[in-house]
Amino acid sequence: MTFYFEGGLKSLVAFYNNHQTPVHKNIFYIDREQDNVNVEVALQYVDDITSRITAFANNTYNSEGGTHITGFKTALTRSLNTYGRNASILKEKDENFTGDDVLEGITAVVSVKLPEIQFEGQTKSKLGSVEAQGAVATVFGEALSAFLEENPDDARSIINKVLLALKARKAAKAAKDSVLRKGALEGMTLPGKLADCQVKSAEEAELFIVEGDSAGGSSKQGRDRRTQAILPLRGKILNVERARIDRMLASVEIRALVIAMGTAIGDVFDITKLRYHKIIIATDADVDGAHIRTLLLTLLYRHFRPIIEGGFVYIAQPPLYKITKGKAVAYAYSDKEKEAALKEMTEGSVQRYKGLGEMNPSELWETTMDPSRRVLKRVHIEDAEAADRIFDILMGTDVASRKSFIQSNAKMANLDV
Repeated sequence: MTFYFEGGLKSLVAFYNNHQTPVHKNIFYIDREQDNVNVEVALQYVDDITSRITAFANNTYNSEGGTHITGFKTALTRSLNTYGRNASILKEKDENFTGDDVLEGITAVVSVKLPEIQFEGQTKSKLGSVEAQGAVATVFGEALSAFLEENPDDARSIINKVLLALKARKAAKAAKDSVLRKGALEGMTLPGKLADCQVKSAEEAELFIVEGDSAGGSSKQGRDRRTQAILPLRGKILNVERARIDRMLASVEIRALVIAMGTAIGDVFDITKLRYHKIIIATDADVDGAHIRTLLLTLLYRHFRPIIEGGFVYIAQPPLYKITKGKAVAYAYSDKEKEAALKEMTEGSVQRYKGLGEMNPSELWETTMDPSRRVLKRVHIEDAEAADRIFDILMGTDVASRKSFIQSNAKMANLDV
């Protein structure tokens, strides 16, 4: 896929950071040729813990990066460590910045153009040209060092940002290691609130994440115990958009979900150990339910993205209405379906469901859990960058942007009052 962005890479970085708080004023930019390789890089740090690096080769987007990104990361780490030492911001007793430290909060676009180009695989998602790595490391490294020297205020802000990441990493290490050390999550017993299924085959197994004890009770009674597991979550989980892993895992609800899924998290994440090939989010059809669903999707998108990319995440679609007339019963998933059912039944009584807990076990099975009749929506990431920006807006700290987004996109809103 070929991309063009009017205004150049600096404008693209500014666009990406539109809903972020920049750490330094000036956006770094370099455009220079080295050994027949044109190297163009723009970057700016923001007050966030997520890194956003976009890569292009001959104007083709490389979703998996490649040799140019390897050269970029090497030069970035080396240049910031050198400047930090020379400016005495990094003291003699301090350890060097790691690759993870210097990437925290960075928004960068790296573009190379080569006369002869090689990609790994058929999709051009990863650049394989070896000469790109050295060219980017040299051009970007020299230019970044000069930028830091010429812009001392920006340089100090960047180094202090990275130093904060280093200190946070060290402070969190003990708490993180207690949960993330190899085998720790595997060794933990499954959470007591989890009603597990009987099958051991992940291909057959389903995990329903439900909202609250009431829905949990109904779904546990109404499920197919052989293939369906139920994990009720109490209240709204932590918004992980700006939370580190150690703080996340201090949450009982998040820890229960991580253990139940079986993949672990962070640097020991292993998708091959996923215990269920259907992770189904089943929340109430009201504002709180939508909020809980968004919080869960934020968690999965930020820390378990391969599970979404693998097509393992679904959203349950419980009915909004139950229409009865005598012994005849119909369920409607929208106002349009409700009107059609009422017309077909020539009127009838209508029950509006607001929560899964309002359904008895048989109703929940018939409408939401029975594989032969239920409606599930699979969660896709069609455009990872667009999804990333939307999560920034909806779950970040920029209240004005979030309000504007909601006002622009809420064409017709049903107020839950």
